[in-house]
Amino acid sequence: MITHLFITLGGVGLFLFGMVVLTDGLRTIAGRALRRALATYTTNPLSGAVTGAITTAVIQSSSATTVTAVGFVGAGLLTFSQAIGVVLGANIGTTITGWLVALIGFKLQLSLLVMPLVFIGALMRLFGSGKVRHIGWALVGFSLLFIGIETMQEGMEAYKGLVTPEHFPSNTMWGRLQLVGIGIAITVVTQSSSAGVAATLVALSLGTINLSQGAAMVIGMDVGTTFTAMLATVGGSTDMRRTALAHVLYNLFAGTMAFFTLDFYLGLLDAWVDGGSLGNAPFALVGFHTAFNVIGVIIVLPFTVGFANMIRRMVQEHRAPLERGLDVALYREPGAASIAGLAAAQQLTNAIFEVLQGQLDPMRRHKDWSRRLDEIERGITATETFVENIPHEAANGAVSARESSTIHILDHLRRTHHRCTQFERVDALSSDRRLSRLTAVLAS
Repeated sequence: MITHLFITLGGVGLFLFGMVVLTDGLRTIAGRALRRALATYTTNPLSGAVTGAITTAVIQSSSATTVTAVGFVGAGLLTFSQAIGVVLGANIGTTITGWLVALIGFKLQLSLLVMPLVFIGALMRLFGSGKVRHIGWALVGFSLLFIGIETMQEGMEAYKGLVTPEHFPSNTMWGRLQLVGIGIAITVVTQSSSAGVAATLVALSLGTINLSQGAAMVIGMDVGTTFTAMLATVGGSTDMRRTALAHVLYNLFAGTMAFFTLDFYLGLLDAWVDGGSLGNAPFALVGFHTAFNVIGVIIVLPFTVGFANMIRRMVQEHRAPLERGLDVALYREPGAASIAGLAAAQQLTNAIFEVLQGQLDPMRRHKDWSRRLDEIERGITATETFVENIPHEAANGAVSARESSTIHILDHLRRTHHRCTQFERVDALSSDRRLSRLTAVLAS
């Protein structure tokens, strides 16, 4: 039994590693296009939800989608309300993994067929270049998902008949709450609701648990992802903490709704589907997971603006205005981080030219600009530090070019800032008629 337990845990580990590798490969292949899609098509919360769902389904990572959306908020490309739409859509996108497992993992038993794909993908990763390397890496990750599923099935097979639904909490209110707690614990430990859903589907297919028990556990797994989201925001920016709180509140709402409508869902299956819930258990489970997320998003979307305002009141902004978009959590997505750095540099440019214009204006020339210049100097330093620490190993050519442009802008800003602090020279402009005339032209 211990041997089979280790095999089961190994299967979970292979599935988790496959998810990481698949996400890494897909994100690198499609990252630039998906970032462009997020910025282009997210014009309101509804389009944000659709784009967030598609993006997450493609790259298999809701956290990557969320981090990119937060980076765009900091860069001024998205409003916070639009970003919440993206986060809501990402919850729907994560359910695609369950459908992959149910439709392909169980039906086709691909573990033997994908073994050669692991070899081919590894060769592409080792000897390929450019996108070929990343396609190979994604191929390895995709293959490992199904190897992990079959390994989990092999390990759990030994418990078939020995571990039955009777060994788990009963189908009562208290029993379901306990199962929700088990689902939360699984997600907190594995840091992946997708792996938990896959393991639940395997247990369901072997008869270790029944559909009602599996559904309650999946609700817990959805809620459990909020712990990961909150943990990831420790030390993060206000926008990141606001986004995480929105994620927590939505998942708690959707989970509560799913908990109290589970019996209604099971009743519909028994009444309208051939074979009822027993004959279609894996599909019924992933259908339930998708349904309560879709319905939850439909309910919340009309109130996104009010929801966003409530989140803003709950999480106040305390960072200096010129440093608000510089969130180290964005380092997980170098493309989004480089966009945020460039946006900060552009904001600093506007600020320094505002000061310069004021210093050249005869009506405002003698105003004390020291405090504003100190804020700009701190902003320049913070932006330099932020951009210099963007991970280069994950950066592509566009990211590197954006970083170089930002550093170049900041170098010019520091020189301009130094000139603006030379108050004697600024005051001397008014004593020379020719310089005074040129100054008036420049100030206008």
